[in-house]
Amino acid sequence: MGRNCQRFCSVIVAWSCLCFVVFQVVIHKTPNQYSAPSINSRYLLEKLTDPPGTTSKTEEKEFTDTDDEEDVLNIDTSPALSELETATFLQRKLHNLPYEFYVRFKYHVFSKNHSCSHFPSIYDIKFNNIYWQELITSNGTFFLYGAYYDNRPLSSIGPSIRVLGLIDRIEPTVPTYCQMWYQASQDPVVTKVLEYKYMWNKKWGNYKQGVLQPYLITCKIPDPLKGIPPVSVSLVQKPCDAARTNLRVINDRPEKKGKFAVCVKGLDFLDVDLSVRLIEWIELLSILGAEKIFLYELEVHPNISKALKYYENLGRVVVTPLTLPGDLPNFPGLRHHFLKTKITNKRQNELIPYNDCLYRNLYSYEHIALLDTDEIIMPLQTNNWNELMEIILRKAFIKGNYTRASYNFRNVYFWDDAKHSYHGWNPEIPKYMHMLQHIHRSVNYTKPNQYVKCFHNPERVLTLHNHFPLSCLEGQCTSYPVETDDAHLQHYRADCVTSLRKSCETEFKQNTTEDVNVWKYKDELISRVNETLSVLGFFKDR
Repeated sequence: MGRNCQRFCSVIVAWSCLCFVVFQVVIHKTPNQYSAPSINSRYLLEKLTDPPGTTSKTEEKEFTDTDDEEDVLNIDTSPALSELETATFLQRKLHNLPYEFYVRFKYHVFSKNHSCSHFPSIYDIKFNNIYWQELITSNGTFFLYGAYYDNRPLSSIGPSIRVLGLIDRIEPTVPTYCQMWYQASQDPVVTKVLEYKYMWNKKWGNYKQGVLQPYLITCKIPDPLKGIPPVSVSLVQKPCDAARTNLRVINDRPEKKGKFAVCVKGLDFLDVDLSVRLIEWIELLSILGAEKIFLYELEVHPNISKALKYYENLGRVVVTPLTLPGDLPNFPGLRHHFLKTKITNKRQNELIPYNDCLYRNLYSYEHIALLDTDEIIMPLQTNNWNELMEIILRKAFIKGNYTRASYNFRNVYFWDDAKHSYHGWNPEIPKYMHMLQHIHRSVNYTKPNQYVKCFHNPERVLTLHNHFPLSCLEGQCTSYPVETDDAHLQHYRADCVTSLRKSCETEFKQNTTEDVNVWKYKDELISRVNETLSVLGFFKDR
């Protein structure tokens, strides 16, 4: 048995050696048979796609990487942005950051000859959730969002810098300072914070330490510099601290002031496609007289983004991306759930975009309205807001010869009803025209001063709440209640707000009436909406 095994192993070894020798002979006789030639893949592509009998351009000349690749590939061949072009791009994306100034003057402001602090580099800033800047003090953490130059004539303190932010303290006592940065100076102009203006009411809840509270922080500009707005401002705890914040001071002043602008809080429509309703709403506001709509965006359905981008390109809306500050959730879906669950926290955070919209447009519009996308201020005796305000101002003057800080409109519910139990569909109106189809409303209005919306006067308002001014430059805020014969707030909802749910059925839903005032815009509105839907490709092939 052992001898047979040895014989078998010898045969295997001999066979292996023979195979190896044969393989080497074949390889050396045909050295190029298995080596791949160096073939330009683009050349191969052209050879495969050339019609029979044609000669490719690559055969006529050697192909190089610099040849016209845009002739073959549908790609972006634009040159890379320069440093200044990149700065302009980033400045549009981060409106509260002095990035453009930083790039243009960094060699001047970063020299070593400073008697106090130096201008903070972009990379010195303690960013928080992209759009916020964080200041940690010995008694509380500040999350700053925007800074604005305010030299309105009615301000008793004269020209000042207003800073919007949230602080995790009630009635903060920690002293802080504004380092104001001017283009002509290497050192900051330092002034002590004059006031932390609380933009909330403790009766509304969340009045406790550790919860982020909304504030308007004010620093007075020194008399020698009155009328000269700084480029940016840093908030610090001690006058010459090395700054970890640096907010661009916004001071937009168009050549001609507009009439009406609309501000909208952070849109949070994660998985609901409300794009068609939004288009109808934007077009109706435009017909009524809104010259521009400023929207803040948390997270929205892709079709909503597509519609907003379309209107942005037309110059009719401005969309500002938004996040929540601090350790609040910002992961898509989780943030949506948080805002739906923590209503009081949601309301407190909403005050930042509302007031940012006010201060970015202090000098741009005569009237600013804070509206949700299911609300319309509807004139009842006139055709547009401009004609409406002429009537309102005339009546307000008769009741008191002074200018009001706001003009408020009573809230009335127009009921959403998917089954249309109140009525059938109007055959002359497309079913997707939500406001034109939903014409049944409650007979009863909500009580005066409850759930109202206003036209605000930017020359007089200091801070804004969703429904009314919180504080004004002249002390007590004055608001004129617009008569419901002249106009009202049409609020399209499936149900009452939470605080009215118990009485909603008996007080509002059981007693309804038909209100077709919106139909006076029917033809123009349908035409506008259809044109937009067609451009966006929202119609199925018909």
